Amino acid sequence: MVISVLAAVAVIGIGGYALANADKKTAAASPAKAVLSVKLITPKVMEWAQNVSANGNVVAWQESQIGTEIGGLRLVEVNAQIGDVVKKGQVLARYNDETIQAELAQVKAAVAEAEAALNEAQENANRVRQLGTSGSLSAQQITQAMTQERTAQARVASAKAQLVSAQARLNQTRIAAPDDGVISGRSATLGSVSQPGQELFKLVRKGRLEWQAEVTASESAHIKVGQDATLTVASGKVLSGKVRQIAPTIDTKTRNLIVYVDVKNEDTALGAAKPGMFAKGQIAVGQAKALTLPGSAILLRDGFANVFVIDAATPQGNSKVKQVRVQLGRQAQGLMEVSGIAATAQVVASGAGFLADGDTVRVVK
Repeated sequence: MVISVLAAVAVIGIGGYALANADKKTAAASPAKAVLSVKLITPKVMEWAQNVSANGNVVAWQESQIGTEIGGLRLVEVNAQIGDVVKKGQVLARYNDETIQAELAQVKAAVAEAEAALNEAQENANRVRQLGTSGSLSAQQITQAMTQERTAQARVASAKAQLVSAQARLNQTRIAAPDDGVISGRSATLGSVSQPGQELFKLVRKGRLEWQAEVTASESAHIKVGQDATLTVASGKVLSGKVRQIAPTIDTKTRNLIVYVDVKNEDTALGAAKPGMFAKGQIAVGQAKALTLPGSAILLRDGFANVFVIDAATPQGNSKVKQVRVQLGRQAQGLMEVSGIAATAQVVASGAGFLADGDTVRVVK
């Protein structure tokens, strides 16, 4: 019995010794984790332009509706099409004016007749004035002559007023552009009969456009009239502009505010930018200091931006790194604005993808 127990203990001892020797061999066979050599940088402080991002629609600054004031006339000419660049006073369409021309001729004849009657009445009145002091004419004759003169004068004035009216009606048969601009709509149809107030054309005045940019209430506090802006339209073209006006009220549904930006569109025919387009852009609101790092120092992991900073030194003269989450801002010239680290932090310049929180690194210069 005792011999059996001693034998078992001896076997266990031999087995333990063998296992210990195996663990030592395994440990000796597994090399230590390599230390990564890294270079360090500190965030760079830059004067960076501050921009407010915005979205909005491109619309016509003013769109004039061009119509007719007369009715019952047939359209005999249409001289403008959608997209045409027109000048102020250019005739866009013309109605048949034969009836108006006849009325004008009749009114001119009435003016001539009234003027002839006035001349006769004035001559009679002048004779009466000369003889009135001699006592050869009665008071009734004098009054009658003076009345006829005044009546003739009134008839001339009335005839001339009718002449002005007839001339205005004749002018209305020619539909002219009220300003320089671009034809954006046309409903004029050759042969159609006019109706008072009927719209014939739409005109984007001076081809001038504006961008109605929506910004949040908090962002609107930084925006002022006269600030520069840039916007990108659907074609990818970037246009410049200037803040002309800021809406005095905020939309209660979206809690956004409209900023009206005059667009500098070099193409007089509206070109790349057209009313109704959606555009994204930025409004420059000033300069501010910003901490920046190159993109190589930033690691995107699990949907967050991170950097590695030197945390502590090791007894062997190396350093341990710490993973720090940062927030990214604007980008320019290969640099990215960051926040969440100190301006004096020592940041691993590159190779962050090979590191983990707490890793040991060798700093090289």
